[in-house]
Amino acid sequence: MSTASAPSPVSAAPRGRIVAVTSGKGGVGKTFVSANLAAALAQRGERVLVLDADLGLANLDVVLNLFPKITLHDVFTGKTSLEQAILPAPGGFSVLLAGSGLVEYSRLTPEVRDKLLEVIEAVTPRFDRVILDTGAGISDVVLYTVSLADEVLIVATPEPTSLTDAYATIKVLATQQQRRGVRLVINQVSRVGEGRVIRGQLQQVVDRYVTPQLADPEVPFRLELLGEIPTDASVREAVQRRQLLLEMLPGCAAAQGIGGVADKLRA
Repeated sequence: MSTASAPSPVSAAPRGRIVAVTSGKGGVGKTFVSANLAAALAQRGERVLVLDADLGLANLDVVLNLFPKITLHDVFTGKTSLEQAILPAPGGFSVLLAGSGLVEYSRLTPEVRDKLLEVIEAVTPRFDRVILDTGAGISDVVLYTVSLADEVLIVATPEPTSLTDAYATIKVLATQQQRRGVRLVINQVSRVGEGRVIRGQLQQVVDRYVTPQLADPEVPFRLELLGEIPTDASVREAVQRRQLLLEMLPGCAAAQGIGGVADKLRA
């Protein structure tokens, strides 16, 4: 696996804040969080774009019950303009959807790298916040996409496998991209405060095993808990109905948790 180091800032012009939402493993609710977080930010007056950066295994369209005729693939190949590919989504935000099952996007080729950078450079001046819903894991495509972001939000659950893979992602971002911090959202917590405990445990492991490997160990790598989202039967119902939780049941516990994440992200 080749590394993806952080490139220069996407643009020197005034632009939106770029947030990469990623995870160490699949199945932790990353795309669900991305979509509903976008809706929460839109409710708070932000112009938000979610870019489905899971280029070969996209499913943001499924979460939002959209059936796009135009995707990022069409933009990359010059079949359509970027403007035509930016679509309105439920929840008051915009989306750039990717195709699914496209093997050519499973590797970080120079063409994929250049096209993705070009698209992000073009959209960031138009929005207050651009959310990059990345693939899971630490593939070259995922790491390069994350490297384009101003900040990284890692979604994890309390499951041991999720936390192990979250730690692996944190280690790569710290040692290869020279980041000095990421923000955590702990999904599917069973009790209040569980996310804070998990953040503390991960921070201890990072301090012990990652910080000594950094170019400047005197500057610690910090994990910030952005929020926790409780286990809530409403989430499954919303996913099955292909609806945004914040629109279907805005008062439920999980929706309130996502609102809290949005507020802290804006603080």
